[in-house]
Amino acid sequence: MNHHFNISSKTFEHATAIEETLQSKFSAIDKIKTLNFYKVLAAMQSENLSDRHFSWMTGYGYNDEGREKVESIYSIIFKAEDAIVRPQLVNGTHALTLGLTAILRPNDTMLAITGTPYDTLKETIGLSGPNGSSLMEIGVNYEEIELSETGAIQIDTVLSRINEKTKMVYIQRSSGYAFRRSLTISDIEEAITAIKQKWPKMIVMVDNCYGEFIEEREPIEVGADLCAGSLIKNPGGGLALTGGYLVGRQDIIDLCAHKLTAPGIGKECGLTFGQTRTILQGLFLAPEVVAGAIKGAIFTAKLFEDAGYDVKPKWNESRSDIIQAVKLGSEEKVIAFCRAIQNAAPVDSHVTPYPWDMPGYDTKVIMAAGAFVQGSSIELSADAPMREPYAVFFQGGLTYDHSKLGSMLAYEAITK
Repeated sequence: MNHHFNISSKTFEHATAIEETLQSKFSAIDKIKTLNFYKVLAAMQSENLSDRHFSWMTGYGYNDEGREKVESIYSIIFKAEDAIVRPQLVNGTHALTLGLTAILRPNDTMLAITGTPYDTLKETIGLSGPNGSSLMEIGVNYEEIELSETGAIQIDTVLSRINEKTKMVYIQRSSGYAFRRSLTISDIEEAITAIKQKWPKMIVMVDNCYGEFIEEREPIEVGADLCAGSLIKNPGGGLALTGGYLVGRQDIIDLCAHKLTAPGIGKECGLTFGQTRTILQGLFLAPEVVAGAIKGAIFTAKLFEDAGYDVKPKWNESRSDIIQAVKLGSEEKVIAFCRAIQNAAPVDSHVTPYPWDMPGYDTKVIMAAGAFVQGSSIELSADAPMREPYAVFFQGGLTYDHSKLGSMLAYEAITK
C-alpha cells in the first residue's frame, strides 16, 4: 500500500486495528452472504438454467428463452409472483418511474412515507416544477410524510393520512442523499403490516435500490406489492452492463409490462441484446460482492468516526443498504474525498472529478466512479450534492480490499 498508493504507516496500522475490531461484524455479514448465495444458486438450479439460455433472438425478441429464464429466476429469489428484468430499463430511476406511471392515474394520490424521494425522482413526480411529463401534471396528487427525528416511519401519522383517494404508499429503503439511516426489512414490515390491516387493498411500492442481499429477506417477503431497482447496483454483481428490474404481484407486473412496451404486447417482446449471461453471472456473484461492499462501508464508518466525523450509520449500527454517509462539513473536503476515490479506481484513475449540473439533480453534484460499467455504484464510488451539510456518500467496491483502499486514500486526503 505504501509503495503503490503512498498510504502512510500510521494509517495502515490504524486500519489494521480497526479490522480486528470489526471481525465479529464481518462474521455476521458472511452468514447473510452465505444464505443469499445459496438462495440464488437454488433458484438457478430449480429453473434448469442452461447455456442455451445465454443466446438471444433478433427483432421483436419473441420466445426469448433466456429473457424468460432471467425473469423466472428473479421471481423466485425475491419471492414474487412475476418480474420484469430488462436492459431497456436504463437505470433505477427508470424502473421506479415505470412502476409509478403504470399504477397511478389522474386523481389518485401517491403518499411517500419516507420523506421526499431521491433527487432523480423529483422530475418524475413533478416536485421540480412542470416538465410536460410529470405525474402531477396529469392529475396525480402527491403527498409525503417525513421520517421521525430518529429516522423511523411515523406509522400513526401514515394511517391518519391514508384515505379513499390514496392509491399507493411509497417507501424508499435507502437513505439516498438524506443524512439518515436506511430502513431495515423489519422497519418496512412493521409499516406494511399496519397499513394492510386497515387498508388491505393499498398498493405498497418499495424503492429497493442499494438494498438487495443486505439482509435475509427482501421487501416482497414482508408484504410489498411492487419492488424496483437497478442492475448496475447490487443485483448485477458488477457484471450487468445496464438494466433494471421490477418484481411483485402478477397484476401489477402486467401493468408495468404494458407500460414498458405497449398494451397487448407486454412482456412478449423485447431483446436482451446478448446480456442474459452477464445479468445472470452478475446475479450469481452478487451476494459475495454485496458482502464486500458492506464490509467496506463499515470499515469507512469506523475510520472516519474515529477521526471525529459524524457518520451515518455508525460502524456498529444495523444496515439495510450499501451506502455510507460521512458528514465532512465543507465543499473543499467533499471534493478532496471524491477525488481520492477516483484516484483509487481501476478505470480513469487519472481523471479529476468536478461538481457539475448532472441531469436529474437540482444542485451541482460531484461523482467519483472510475468503473468498468459507467455509473455502476456497486463498484467503488462516491458522490455528493454540493449543499449543506456537505455529506459525501460512499458505496461499493467489487471486493472488500478495493473498498478499504478507497476509504484509506480518502481519509488521508481529508487529513492533509
